[in-house]
Amino acid sequence: METHGDGLAPWVFSSLGDDVVFEDGVRIFHPENIIIGDSVYIGHDTILKGYYKGQMKLGSGSWIGQQCFIHAAGNVEIGCEVGVGPGVKILTSAHSLGNAPDAIMSSELVFSPVMVGDGSDIGVGAILMPGVVIGKGVQVGAGAVVTSDIEDYAIVAGVPAKVIGSR
Repeated sequence: METHGDGLAPWVFSSLGDDVVFEDGVRIFHPENIIIGDSVYIGHDTILKGYYKGQMKLGSGSWIGQQCFIHAAGNVEIGCEVGVGPGVKILTSAHSLGNAPDAIMSSELVFSPVMVGDGSDIGVGAILMPGVVIGKGVQVGAGAVVTSDIEDYAIVAGVPAKVIGSR
């Protein structure tokens, strides 16, 4: 493990590969539920929000830009050689709106995993909503909000994200 800021001891992670870089200001919660492959870069001020249950896997050779927020309560799996642009949000839980009490915050949390296939690229500021599966080699445009599964090698953009091409 290499760090350009304040690091965590490698033994606190479920698994931590070689040549991992944590830039200054990275915040990590529940590292015991986080698996990081080899040669992963995690940019400044990113939050890896592990949870007391669920698991986060970051595949070898992946690059996580600065100021990202990855929430793994419902499980997150990011494949190998994936680029995650600055400011990306990956969410795996939401409050249930069915039979919600007056305060939505008091309603039940629903957990849904997010998976990102090998070789994909998630553009700056994109949001991946709970339960989505991003295929291999997918390009998600900057600022897109992905609310449904995306097939391999698709190019998507917009709010909500729509397929605009393939590679």
